[in-house]
Amino acid sequence: MTIKPFRILGIQQIAIGGPDKQKLKALWVDMLGLTVKSTFVSELENVDEDICALGRGPTAVEVDLMQPIDPDKKPAVHTTPLNHVGLWVDDLARAVEWMTANGVRFAPGGIRKGAAGYDITFIHPKGNEQSPLGGEGVLIELVQAPAEVIAALG
Repeated sequence: MTIKPFRILGIQQIAIGGPDKQKLKALWVDMLGLTVKSTFVSELENVDEDICALGRGPTAVEVDLMQPIDPDKKPAVHTTPLNHVGLWVDDLARAVEWMTANGVRFAPGGIRKGAAGYDITFIHPKGNEQSPLGGEGVLIELVQAPAEVIAALG
């Protein structure tokens, strides 16, 4: 294996799914004190989510509270309560290229803009014959860190 041309800097987000995001907000916002920064709705991703902040500044962790738009459609963001973990990466394109060459399986969709406006991609929860390394049941989002996050965590 060659030397990695990127660094994982820290946790960017956790995403929690449920059938009703109002119940999630009652705990995470009303009880635990997180702040709702924005909302994101995508028919394609079957998600209606509130994007919350835990902490302040460039090292704040995003907590996404998600419910499906249609509970009978896929992706079913509510069937795995801890939907995914997001990690800041200092060079997303190089990370994907290197990981792919070293057997990591990525979910369909490639690198694209995520709900918070950063470039993202997902490591598939399961490896396969062609790409044997996956998240072992956990969906992992890789998020391109902006310059202020790289400075704070790098």
